[in-house]
Amino acid sequence: DDKNLPLFIEAKDSSARSMISDIPSSLLQSIETVRQRHFSTTTTNGDASSNENLLKQLVELTNSKKSEATETLPDNCLSFQQMERVPGCIATVHVKAILIPTSDNPNVYRVLVQGSSDALLSGGLVELLSKVLVGSDTENCVTASDVLKLQPEALTTALGLQNVLTRGRNDGIASMMRVIQRQIQSLLDAQSDEGEQQFGEKNTEASIETTNANGSERKPTVAMLLSGGVDSSVAMHLLLRQNYNVTAFYLRIWLEDELAHLGECPWEDDLQVCQSVCEHAGNVTLETVSLGKEYRERVVQYTIEEAQRGRTPNPDIMCNSRIKFGCFLEYIEKAGLDFDHVASGHYARLEDVVSPSTTTNLQKRLFRAPDPVKDQSYFLCALTQKQLSKVIFPIGMYQKSEVRELANEFQLPNRNRPDSQGLCFLGKVKFDEFLASYLGNRPGDVVDAMTGDIIGRHNGLWYHTVGQRKGIGKVMFPLATAHGPWYVVAKDQGRDIVYVSNRYDEDDFARARSEFELEDIKWISGTPPLDVKGTETDAEWSEVRFDLKIRHGPKIVQGTLMLSGDGSTGNVHLDNKDGGLAPGQYVVFYQIGTLECLGAGVISEKHWAKFLQTQQNETSTCEEQELEVR
Repeated sequence: DDKNLPLFIEAKDSSARSMISDIPSSLLQSIETVRQRHFSTTTTNGDASSNENLLKQLVELTNSKKSEATETLPDNCLSFQQMERVPGCIATVHVKAILIPTSDNPNVYRVLVQGSSDALLSGGLVELLSKVLVGSDTENCVTASDVLKLQPEALTTALGLQNVLTRGRNDGIASMMRVIQRQIQSLLDAQSDEGEQQFGEKNTEASIETTNANGSERKPTVAMLLSGGVDSSVAMHLLLRQNYNVTAFYLRIWLEDELAHLGECPWEDDLQVCQSVCEHAGNVTLETVSLGKEYRERVVQYTIEEAQRGRTPNPDIMCNSRIKFGCFLEYIEKAGLDFDHVASGHYARLEDVVSPSTTTNLQKRLFRAPDPVKDQSYFLCALTQKQLSKVIFPIGMYQKSEVRELANEFQLPNRNRPDSQGLCFLGKVKFDEFLASYLGNRPGDVVDAMTGDIIGRHNGLWYHTVGQRKGIGKVMFPLATAHGPWYVVAKDQGRDIVYVSNRYDEDDFARARSEFELEDIKWISGTPPLDVKGTETDAEWSEVRFDLKIRHGPKIVQGTLMLSGDGSTGNVHLDNKDGGLAPGQYVVFYQIGTLECLGAGVISEKHWAKFLQTQQNETSTCEEQELEVR
């Protein structure tokens, strides 16, 4: 009432004005001081550019925090021993409230907030919250009592951020306030009661207890990987109906630096859907786990390196083996979360069998799903026995149409959501755009594989794959395109050459399309099937027939495998030509007649080496003949 504060707010409706009118004056003064110190006046216009600048300045708060000196805490302050995880945040956020007695009255406390986040923007919001609650100066001190009077939802309105932040960010900062207010109230209650001194031990957010307190029969516990899609949501409901004790986990994988999408988080919708699904299922506990750093190191880096070598990567296979059933299993183990099972919404089947080597230990056998189109055993081919030991696939026996019917029967809030398309980590980003952002362009020649003529210029080997027809005409000279259709038949990484041909379906490429070398062969059981090992007196490997998948999809082809060396390499002969055999591509083996997925290998560069050597020899011969004619 005493001061005319140029508040950084936009309260257009009565409810917003009501919320702001209830904010204590000390907090209003603190909000204005923070705005003047940390935000430029150009951010108040409300247009897209000013909003983006404001978001960037919020991120800068995270960076500025690292250079600021940490306040020395007095001995008589009240504090939780550990930071508490904030539920409902898009990022992984932890906060802790500390109450410091004021100098003039030891029974009145000011609030200090410590926090951390694994995301830049959320880290900035934590720091912003801390600066607002600590108060502007000693004369206008923000007290713990003032903070308790604040409506959590009013903070972003008073800060002028409600229309700048996404819905998830608004909800997140409100959740931070609720956690801080609960901590403050608990600390004050404990102090007034002269209760337990080690108050931080009461914070139980750090772990999940799944045993029943009433002594009733213990339900088997499941960590459910929930993505926001229909498949994983139905899988979770099936587990609940089978009397499992389910805790849902959303794996947050951010491919790019948060600055690349400050105004729009492409994963926020998924997380909100997961929250709705868990609430609909009876308030199932939902945890978010940030694995962005691990994903970059174990999947994104692999994808970039393979593409740079001219090979065809498969990040979805790596995501399953290294992240969903790799890093995540490591995470719950390190966190001491002892789940009986880990479940996902994959279309695949698992069966337990007695290990032939021990006759007592159980082994997991992986089978294709009944739905040939949705079957995802191809993407699970690199999993080990250790990874599969606790895994269950609740929808593995269902057709996709049946899963949709179950979603309607369960009245899931996301029952009409379309299936996701493309690679799991790209979101709306196209794969070529992803490659361009990391690898840029490296131009080279497009060469007719039959004549050796240069008929175009490409922008990088990584933009093309063997068997490609669509889009190749864009990098070819106009006169050549008239003689198509053209197909990519090989790539020479050493000379940056993309080889193409308009005779791909003729006998010239019959061998290149039906015979290839494999490397890095691994078996799900841990050892090769008995029928490929040869006899006890013969060290040679036996040639064995398998059903094969050369890429994800319903198509199954037949062929033979002959292992070599220590069994990690081998040669495959297909019964019929394939559309495109590219080094780096996974080939998965299935037992004929049983649908069992046995293992997989990766197509080697040796597949190209023979072809490229033949081309070089033919080119040299042609050049020699031309010299003789001259």
